[in-house]
Amino acid sequence: MDLENSPHPAQRAAARSARFASERRKSEWLALYADDAIVEDPVGISPLDPTGQGHRGRQALEAFWDMVIGPGNMTYQIHQSHACADECANVWSVSNRMPDGFVITVDVVSVYKVNAQGKLCAMRAFWNFGDIEQKLKASLKS
Repeated sequence: MDLENSPHPAQRAAARSARFASERRKSEWLALYADDAIVEDPVGISPLDPTGQGHRGRQALEAFWDMVIGPGNMTYQIHQSHACADECANVWSVSNRMPDGFVITVDVVSVYKVNAQGKLCAMRAFWNFGDIEQKLKASLKS
């Protein structure tokens, strides 16, 4: 699914976000986001966001990258995308290859919103952190 060439700005931004993350292009990924953007990945309280209030603003997004995206070896596959107004909802899978070669895959629904300038101002990812913990534990046992 080639969303980078979509006529819808949220779909283009979402696709570029996934590509830049998988290519480990931090500065390009950060440039997609408005200065006051919020990322909730996953939505709610998790070890990645102990307050459950998301990562808001340039410094917080950079810290999120350094904690989650940068250390990973992730690939993204968008299965479906539904655009409406200034947002899109993507159904996709994220796979992260661990240093030992084990691959963890999680299915995600993410909602991306862009502002009038086409910058991402919000991203909310719906997935269960507990699923990742179970997969990690299983990989350690094998």
